[in-house]
Amino acid sequence: MRKLMALAVSTVSVVGLAACAQSENSDTIRFALDWTPNTNHTGLYVALQEGYFADAGLDVEVLPYNNSSPDTLVDSGNAEFGISTQSSTTFAKTAGAQIVSVLAPLQHWATGIGVKADRDDIPSPKALDGKVYAGFGDTGEKAGLRQVIQNDGGTGDYETVVLGTSAYEAVYSGTADFTVSYLAWEGIEAEHSGTPMKYFDYTDYGFPDAYAITISGNENWLEDNPDDAKKFVQALQRGYQLAADDPDKAAQDVIDANPGAFSDESLVFESQRMLADRYMKDPSGTVGTQNLDEWTAYSKFLYDNGVLADESGNPLQSEPDWSTYFTDEYLGDQ
Repeated sequence: MRKLMALAVSTVSVVGLAACAQSENSDTIRFALDWTPNTNHTGLYVALQEGYFADAGLDVEVLPYNNSSPDTLVDSGNAEFGISTQSSTTFAKTAGAQIVSVLAPLQHWATGIGVKADRDDIPSPKALDGKVYAGFGDTGEKAGLRQVIQNDGGTGDYETVVLGTSAYEAVYSGTADFTVSYLAWEGIEAEHSGTPMKYFDYTDYGFPDAYAITISGNENWLEDNPDDAKKFVQALQRGYQLAADDPDKAAQDVIDANPGAFSDESLVFESQRMLADRYMKDPSGTVGTQNLDEWTAYSKFLYDNGVLADESGNPLQSEPDWSTYFTDEYLGDQ
């Protein structure tokens, strides 16, 4: 999902800047995007298109993606909520950010280690030893990949080149050997463009599962506005629940909310179907819930590997209370 349609950037920026100019109303709830519109955001656009926020009496403003992460914007009070991940929230909160995860749209990892489908010399992660990884410079990225490779019997030693959005093209062209792809976007996109890939799922190699997408809320705002917080989170949850139950209707809402943003609209439908089928619902069929066991498993891995730092930039000396990193108290009964 790091690489999306370039057309969407200009479209969203114009709309977002116009909205920002009207953002003097303190009753407006601002929601920060992590990238251009995509199926990670489906619940938001469903809630807007279907009138769930309006029904709750809420004025919601969507802030377009910029160089500041949503967690930074939420922590600073420049947004009340934003798209995040369990990984990003863990790093930000241990560094002192006043945020908490209030909803998990995706219950599981939705990424995989990707190599070209015709790479018979890479049948499993251990064969990645000595290969070139096209990466994104994310904190914790190296530790996770190394562990997956080691769990498969390799040493976990590989070369990294930080390429950002060019990482996928580098693997497609053969100038790099592997990357990490978002299965419900880049995975489908690769098939559509005639560059099929194969993927190694983290959890198939003994790596802890994690919430691929979460929603961060500003802790101070949540405390000061408990009623509006509950209304917002439940309307958003309702949007994501529809996205899981009726993915085609939800995909159309995303497209309708962002006219002209997607040159391949079939990708939006296929992506939402995949998310609904594999990643969105907990065992009871509900979208949004979080639990301590899953939150602890991956976040503790980051702590044990020494990649988490406090607000002074020093490695954490004691393991955090992971129960303070998320809450289900604002969710409704779906």
